[in-house]
Amino acid sequence: MSSGESREFSTEIVERGVENSGPNAGSVSFFVRVRPRLPDFLSSVNIKYVKLGYGYLISHRSYFFFLLPLLVALLSVASPITTNQFFAWDFTHALFLLPLFLLLYFYSDLTSRSIYLLDFACFRPPNELKISKAEFIELARRSGNFNDEAIEFQERALKKSGIGDETYMPRSVFRPEYRASLNEAREEASMVMFGAIKDVLESTKVKPSNIRILVVNCGILNTTPSLSSMVINHFKLRHDIQSFNLGGMGCSAGIIAVDLARDLLDAYPGSYALVVSTESVNYAWYGGNDMDMLLPNCFFRMGASAVILSNFLLDRWRAKYQLKQLVRTHKGMDEKSFKSIRMKEDSRGRRGLSVSKDAIEVGGNALKAHITTLGPLVLPVSEQVHFFTNLMFKRKKTKPYVPDHKLAFEHLCLTATSKKVLDEIQNNLGLTEEYMEASRKTLERFGNTSSSSVWYELAHLEANLKVKKGDRICQIAYGSGFKCNSVVWKAIRTPAKPKKSPWIEDS
Repeated sequence: MSSGESREFSTEIVERGVENSGPNAGSVSFFVRVRPRLPDFLSSVNIKYVKLGYGYLISHRSYFFFLLPLLVALLSVASPITTNQFFAWDFTHALFLLPLFLLLYFYSDLTSRSIYLLDFACFRPPNELKISKAEFIELARRSGNFNDEAIEFQERALKKSGIGDETYMPRSVFRPEYRASLNEAREEASMVMFGAIKDVLESTKVKPSNIRILVVNCGILNTTPSLSSMVINHFKLRHDIQSFNLGGMGCSAGIIAVDLARDLLDAYPGSYALVVSTESVNYAWYGGNDMDMLLPNCFFRMGASAVILSNFLLDRWRAKYQLKQLVRTHKGMDEKSFKSIRMKEDSRGRRGLSVSKDAIEVGGNALKAHITTLGPLVLPVSEQVHFFTNLMFKRKKTKPYVPDHKLAFEHLCLTATSKKVLDEIQNNLGLTEEYMEASRKTLERFGNTSSSSVWYELAHLEANLKVKKGDRICQIAYGSGFKCNSVVWKAIRTPAKPKKSPWIEDS
């Protein structure tokens, strides 16, 4: 925990029950449970992240501000040219225009091209893989892989999770003495990835042979050949495709994949990029009794998303969204952040994902730093002026003014981790239920599908006709490392109700 970041706690009074013996027999006893919680975002603002945000803003527009005065100066001294005079120009006139053309060339070459999101798809597994919370606990108990304490822990976690009774899981993980199998993990990955890719190719009418860039991310499962190679083989993508496979980067990797695709599109103009995000429940499953490794069992569920991006200008007419901002924050230099979520083995050699007690506090500090950096890129000028005035002239012992981030975008998609985390974020940022609806509904219906969850949330907004032309959608994802990343999209048009969506039954 860096200097200036105070530790926050939440308290909960828990009833033990009626004492059966001793001097207090017959009386009800209680104890107070103290847990770390998200930091109060309104209590302090780290100026380091404010400066970082404005650094992003200036770097994105520096070429324009540098070249504009030069262009204006050149145009102001240029004399009007008639049609008859045009063919009578000599070498001196041509030499005069050369700097103008060079400036225009370098401006177009150095500035990033617009990135368009043609469409995306999220996979909905078959109904036979649906699992209720009661069935989850019953299968876990019958598997014999967990002791009574571990069963009770998972039962309590599910009860408070915000997860509903229609999420999807492979039943194979409940086999006695289950051990993660590469074959079963590959089958799961193939089903969810290929299903999402097939849907997005159908909706965009993009041919597999036209895809120049492929980025696949999956945190836990990393095989040989890679998941990206599995996609290339299945869909017979082109032999010179630029393919990348991101592993071990957690729930925020989906936005990292979009960032990588954006950079590659800058290098290959007029191209299509396919971004695939998933996680393997089979390979992430833990069959032991260590409490810090049981939480992922309760929250992770099957799912995958596929996104088609383009930087071809003529694709604007049919694209849904345009990428406006993408910001990444990494807190891995801090030991507590680095160790908050990690893969490890228990005393019996059973592998699983460990979530420390500091994870909520670490995640809160990462999110706090991130939104402070993001603010200058997305907030209206009036809010930024108010913020700076308050920061420069505020009195001692008074809280600095924190801008209203609801003014920066119309819709918010937060990684669907757990009800507790979503509640804390809502309270700290002062968000309304309308802003939290997509995240809460996704958590309830699909659980935590890791890096693809922010796309299920956007699919929920589209299925319910919430997105209008000009709306800004902010997807915020956080995960191991500890990382917090966000991307802001602007709706180019009002999306029609999708013909096929994970939220539409019998679609």
